[in-house]
Amino acid sequence: MDSEKEFLEKIEKHKGIIFKISKMYMDNRDDQNDLFQEIVYQVWKSFSSFEGKSEFSTWLYRIALNTAIIFLKSEKRRSFIQNDDVSVYKIKEEDYNLEDELKLKQMYEAIQKLNPIDKALIFYYLEDFSGKEMAEQLGISEGNARVKLNRAKEKLKELIL
Repeated sequence: MDSEKEFLEKIEKHKGIIFKISKMYMDNRDDQNDLFQEIVYQVWKSFSSFEGKSEFSTWLYRIALNTAIIFLKSEKRRSFIQNDDVSVYKIKEEDYNLEDELKLKQMYEAIQKLNPIDKALIFYYLEDFSGKEMAEQLGISEGNARVKLNRAKEKLKELIL
């Protein structure tokens, strides 16, 4: 299988991860689309270095979160990919009912108010990562990851209530 076809298949399979991260880090649709494109671009740039020693999704999480943090800090929020139709990767919002969509919107708005590390911890929590897996991804101790996660969850509760 050629690498471009393999890449596109993996992106299609894991586009939900990219969509969630884009929505967690950016508050408007245009910025979310720009971040989505930037993540896909960064994953494509690094794809040849993916050796398969870990799951593709684990590798993707790391690149996507690092890209989101850098993108968030960047004064220029522009994608290096031009004229790419991101809509083929989007999860259709009509798949949710209105009540669920409103709850999700409220949750994402609250998450956007967190600092980048807390956002990453909440993302990993929502993706059912263990404390050990979170620690490995962030390069911190498992105990530190658990403490930071609990603090992030408390901040999130305060923002939602």
